[in-house]
Amino acid sequence: MKIHPKYLLLPLLAIIFFAKQIHAQEQLSLRDKAKLKYDSYDYAQAIPMYLKLVDVKTPKMADIEKLAYSYYELNDYEAAENWFSRLVTFPESRPENLLAYGAVLKSNLRYKEAKTVFESYANKTGDRKKVANDILGCDSAQVWLAKPTFHLIKNETLVNTALSEFSVFPFTNKVFYTGEPDSNLFKAISGRTGNPYLRVYTADKATNGTLSYPMIDTSVYNDARYHIGPIISNKAGNMLFISRTYVGKKDSEIEIAGKRKFRTNNIELYIYTANNGKWNMKAFPYNNVKEYSLGQACLSRDEQTLYFTSDMPGSIGGTDIWYCNLQEDGSWTKPENAGRSINTTGNEMFPEMGADDMLYYSSNGLPGMGGLDIFATKGSKSTWTYPINLRYPINSAADDFSFVNIALPAANIGTGYLSSNRKGGKGGDDIYSFGIEKPKIILALKGITFDKNTGTLLPLTNVTLMAGDRRVVGKQLTADSAKYFFELDKNTDYTVLGQKVRYYSDSARVTTVGIEKSDTLEVNLYLKPLFIVGTKIEIKNIHYNFDKDNIRPDAAKILDETVRIMRDNPTLEIEMGSHTDSRGSDIYNINLSQRRAQSAVNYLVSRGIARSRMKAKGYGETQLLNKCKNGVACSIPEHQENRRTEFKIVKY
Repeated sequence: MKIHPKYLLLPLLAIIFFAKQIHAQEQLSLRDKAKLKYDSYDYAQAIPMYLKLVDVKTPKMADIEKLAYSYYELNDYEAAENWFSRLVTFPESRPENLLAYGAVLKSNLRYKEAKTVFESYANKTGDRKKVANDILGCDSAQVWLAKPTFHLIKNETLVNTALSEFSVFPFTNKVFYTGEPDSNLFKAISGRTGNPYLRVYTADKATNGTLSYPMIDTSVYNDARYHIGPIISNKAGNMLFISRTYVGKKDSEIEIAGKRKFRTNNIELYIYTANNGKWNMKAFPYNNVKEYSLGQACLSRDEQTLYFTSDMPGSIGGTDIWYCNLQEDGSWTKPENAGRSINTTGNEMFPEMGADDMLYYSSNGLPGMGGLDIFATKGSKSTWTYPINLRYPINSAADDFSFVNIALPAANIGTGYLSSNRKGGKGGDDIYSFGIEKPKIILALKGITFDKNTGTLLPLTNVTLMAGDRRVVGKQLTADSAKYFFELDKNTDYTVLGQKVRYYSDSARVTTVGIEKSDTLEVNLYLKPLFIVGTKIEIKNIHYNFDKDNIRPDAAKILDETVRIMRDNPTLEIEMGSHTDSRGSDIYNINLSQRRAQSAVNYLVSRGIARSRMKAKGYGETQLLNKCKNGVACSIPEHQENRRTEFKIVKY
């Protein structure tokens, strides 16, 4: 399973081009240029090239494969799912693609479908052991989503940005954390992420745990060429442990195919000690950047043991938790592996010692919800209890890591922090505070799912509960009774969404804002069958700027539901129709609606739907829904009723 490069202690590659190779690149085909970007981890620039290559009647499997993995590496799991769903239909598709496809489905909370894909891998290869944890994780995640713990998760919006922030380390009334600076401040860009190199930040910490006033730390340890962070301190604050990317030397360069040179950069750990107001730097004695990475440190409560992450020889999996003991002379003993009780054949990283003497760390080698999950264990050195998954909502379908339990007294929010790239955040990775609050009033939502045409019950429907900005807070599969039930938080706006293969979804908005006593809200969902040729379904709330035909971001989110329908019903063919109101000339409205319909089709193609399955049709003002013809005075809402986008079932 993929782990994001800024967390993983894996080689960081920087490409060095020579002038003669730049000249040669000018002669490359579009496919060669795309592959060059792909091989150099520049996925953002590779994607538009591959989109052109696959927008043909018979696309090449290799192009679809690279496009799927490009979206995967950029964490665009919705697009990745669409392309993987096409990729695995090729008879010659590699079994490993099923593993990536299953991981993507888990990231999109499609655990039932992910389990089916992992089962397919096991049947195809005979290697059930490789996917055993994934299958168990799919089963467990469905239970955890249906019955969340009492943890409340709060995005620390005053420090999070559209970039990445993660790995909080509290110290007195402030915190350290690691983040990507704004490109206006730092011009050096990581070729792997496309963003500036990581730096150490500080922020103020309120008594309830809220973080504010973020600033880049101006200390000497924050001045290096490449990534800096995470950072931790001892209790006295006079000793810092900082992970840094090794700059590299000429002897670390390798040549591939005699054409391109790469410089590998591993992670190493530095110790800074305060001395008369200055920081003295010393490399951790067991760094070996030519052979492995070592970083992400934490101290035991008595500060006599240093735990860290490394892929050094002797690791059980990709990266393991290791430890060293502090000796009387201030030196550290030789690293020892923390053992198979917590380390697996996957990746273990981000160890954190909690105020409750529990060791918290992240792993993708144990049954989990997707990506990295946070686990807790008790013990020391190489003796630990069996790790416990912290379940939902501490964990999610994304990567969850850097769990810090500081146990603030008598606080509902602010008992700790975690980092995650879960949906609904502000950027790539965000910092979240968490706490536990047992509700004083009981609020819930219940309902039944129906077939809209027949009025009969519709069992086995996926019902998803989303809070605020479509952040998933619960998911259930209705039983034979077609009923669903969720517990709700107070003062929260929700969207409930019902989805089922061969049906168009239905959704509704509910809110608990202003409710002061226990209550159970009720919303029934009515899903419309898709398999009737000629059926027209309006795609509501698709808006265009005046006199424009480009797909706005808000419209793209709505069109993604149509993408899902097309993806999950691979024999479905549709006509995408666009309509205008009567204002403007007839011929102008026909042309404008045609461009808008074509833009909608183009968007679906960019998200993985074959163009051959869709037709764009602009109707202008020829199919008005009300009296508002030319010359008839109508209100703005009446005109808006006629401006719509819909799709018609052409073939199924």
